[in-house]
Amino acid sequence: QVQLVESGGGLVQRGGSLRLSCTASGSIYSTDDMGWYRQAPGKQRELVATITSGGRTTYADAVKGRFTISRVNANNTVYLQMNNLTPQDTDVYYCKARVQRSRFHVYQDSWGQGTQVTVSS
Repeated sequence: QVQLVESGGGLVQRGGSLRLSCTASGSIYSTDDMGWYRQAPGKQRELVATITSGGRTTYADAVKGRFTISRVNANNTVYLQMNNLTPQDTDVYYCKARVQRSRFHVYQDSWGQGTQVTVSS
C-alpha cells in the first residue's frame, strides 16, 4: 500500500504565493516520475508539472515561469512552488507518483487526496 499526503493548499490573493508538498509513504521500493495535476468541478484533470527522478521537469504552458516543481528523492517528497497566482489557478491540486512497490512489481501510479487552492481577486 502506498499513500500520498498533500499539504499547503489554501486561500491567497491574486499575485500571492503558495507552496504545495506531497510525500509518498508505505511500501515503496523505487519512485519514478512525480507530478502535480489540477481539476476544476466538471472538468478533466490536467497536468500542471512533472519531474523525473533525475530532476527533468515539464510544465503546462499556463504555469511556465510562475510555478516551480522540485523533489527530494531521499524522502519521496515533491513540491510545487506557485508564484504570481491568479484566480484561474483556483482548483483542487492532486499529487501523483509512479511507484514500484518491490523489484518484483511493475511501476504503478498512486494519487493523493487533493488539496484546494483558491485565489481571490
